[in-house]
Amino acid sequence: MAEFIYLASQSPRRRQLLEQLGVRLSLLLPDDADAAEALEAVRPAEAPATYVRRVTELKLQDALRRMRERHLPPAPVLCSDTTVALGRRILGKPADAQDAAEMLGALSGHTHRVLTAVAVQLGEQRVEALSESRVRFAALDAATIAAYVDSGEWQGKAGAYAIQGRAAAFIEHISGSYSGIMGLPLFETATLLKEIGRQP
Repeated sequence: MAEFIYLASQSPRRRQLLEQLGVRLSLLLPDDADAAEALEAVRPAEAPATYVRRVTELKLQDALRRMRERHLPPAPVLCSDTTVALGRRILGKPADAQDAAEMLGALSGHTHRVLTAVAVQLGEQRVEALSESRVRFAALDAATIAAYVDSGEWQGKAGAYAIQGRAAAFIEHISGSYSGIMGLPLFETATLLKEIGRQP
């Protein structure tokens, strides 16, 4: 069996983080990006941890289906999803610049949680983990928020920010997994890969 894994994610950050671990990977991307985004719809009153686990499971099942339909050689399939939660409120990817500005305003001066679920499946064996980190934002004035929104860095980012980018200047304190906040918790991911026999 080939010593690589399939990464079912369009996120360049997840790819870079896996490569940082020395993992050989092959991308297993959806044919329809819009349909993939639809998997991330939030259900009414859904708790953030429930949401992120459910979306990861949906992504995994979709990726396994693609692997079968494309007649690809067997290998572990890794999926992940990240969400930002302010209390029970889920802050997903902003719809537009105004939505991004509103999210950043809500995060300003508060501590929020970043939850990243990871699931790996090889044959019938499936392992999963959930990383939860806390991030405190400094108070942001309107001009700071506007400048960040103008940068475009918020696009496609849960909670409207990227910790590895300009938004690092907003963060007073983090507790948990820095790589988890980026989108793939490396300790948990390495542990899952070991469990299925893929030592990073």
